[in-house]
Amino acid sequence: MTGLTSTVVRLKLALLRNGLRQSGGRRAAYVASAVVTLLFAALQLIGLIALRGHEHAASLVVLLVAVLGLGWAVMPLFFPSGDETLDPSRLVMLPLRPRPLVRALLAASLVGIGPLFTVLILVGSVIAVAHGTFAYVLSVLAVVLGMLVCVAFARAVATASIRLLTSRKGRDLAVLSGLVVAIGAQVVNFGAQRLGSSGLGQLGPAADVLAWVPPASAVGAVDAASEGAYGIAVGRLMVSAGALALLVALWARTLTRLMTAPDGSTLQAAEPAARDRRTSAGLGRLLPAGRTGTVMERSLRYVWRDPKTKAAWVTSLAIGLIVPVFNALQGTGSIYFACFAAGMLGIQMYNQFGQDTSAFWMVALTISSTRDAYVELRARALALLLITLPYATLVTVLTTALLGDWARLPEALGLSFALLGAMLATGAWTSARFPYSIPQEGYKNVAPGQAGLAWIAIFGGMVAAALLCAPVIALAIWLNVSAGGDRWSWILLPLGAAYGAALTVLGLRLAAPRTAARLPEILTAVSKG
Repeated sequence: MTGLTSTVVRLKLALLRNGLRQSGGRRAAYVASAVVTLLFAALQLIGLIALRGHEHAASLVVLLVAVLGLGWAVMPLFFPSGDETLDPSRLVMLPLRPRPLVRALLAASLVGIGPLFTVLILVGSVIAVAHGTFAYVLSVLAVVLGMLVCVAFARAVATASIRLLTSRKGRDLAVLSGLVVAIGAQVVNFGAQRLGSSGLGQLGPAADVLAWVPPASAVGAVDAASEGAYGIAVGRLMVSAGALALLVALWARTLTRLMTAPDGSTLQAAEPAARDRRTSAGLGRLLPAGRTGTVMERSLRYVWRDPKTKAAWVTSLAIGLIVPVFNALQGTGSIYFACFAAGMLGIQMYNQFGQDTSAFWMVALTISSTRDAYVELRARALALLLITLPYATLVTVLTTALLGDWARLPEALGLSFALLGAMLATGAWTSARFPYSIPQEGYKNVAPGQAGLAWIAIFGGMVAAALLCAPVIALAIWLNVSAGGDRWSWILLPLGAAYGAALTVLGLRLAAPRTAARLPEILTAVSKG
């Protein structure tokens, strides 16, 4: 058993070492991330120690450890390939028993920057609340239990869902990480502002509940011991110990089933395919006939099925909603922030051919004239409008409702539609002029050597779109500063919509001949990934 544990720990270290040997860039990235993480952990440790003696220190550290435990639980769902030892199915062919393997994998989980970061946070948390000899003794057990609960939680979740996470659907699940990060950042920002204005006292009710929830219950036990409530302290510590035993038991049971049961991931493969055909047929009936409908359906299927395209869409949809809505909820928003949704979604028009990758040659074979190129680009823009137009409208109406500024709704909608049209126009042109490849493997969205093209296409196009919207923006400013202009602000809705539509048509017509003339260059550019 000891030999197995040491072997698995050495395997974890070998995986880390060999991964760093692959390239100098990877070593630099790892060292940089390690330095930043440890520096942040050290600052957190100093800050937590400084909280010692503060009236609400216990409430803050209990909540912090609860969030830390939640992070350990959900991290394998979004980054299943971050640690190769999280996949026990690699060890199926080896003659290993579940219990020794659980101990070995648990020990291997304690190796890395993440566990060191967690230990520093736990040490700072118990120092912040520990007072008295009994509390100090309990602190040692609290740190050990808290760390083991976090690791066991991550292992149990990863083992239970490893077959899903290593499948295509599981890789698509990682797309949600952008959404979770975006929403989480805004929630943290919103909560920090509320705490800054109301103080830490409002954390008390939540901390009282979380003090009984592992792994926060381990820190809650130290706080109870400091206050002389020894029975509550022992009870909370027992809750953490019981949670650890339960997680290890569930992990061992799942591990046994995973390593002995057959893999049924390919069963009933024909049924989903049949559903896809029915869905395609139903969608095709709703779309225009001919090339336009075919290209629109293909673009929409990219959004639904291609992981990189889906990730870009999910992130844009989330940020386009979060920025205006959260600012409105905080009381610092403006109705013009609703244009952020149109801007984020309009970016999806950029590099339209990059998502085709080397398969663009099939598209190129169908384009023999400027008219064919125009219909191709127009269909892609229409597919994008099916999502962006109603979504931008929804975000604008929701932001207006939160701010209660209904008089400016037509103005905001007109500006959003004009910006969306400008983004579609510049996106079509840059797709033909500055195409670049999107690698299908890995996390990078630009092939090596094409980063400059991506920056030029996206940021140059965004600046050009803003300049194209200048007439509508100038009209909105003039109506707001002129006497009686509020009575005519509604005119921005039809004018903005018409102006955006005209820009879109003009952009497509300018991009079509360039697309038809540069098919070989576009194919070469998008095939590098």
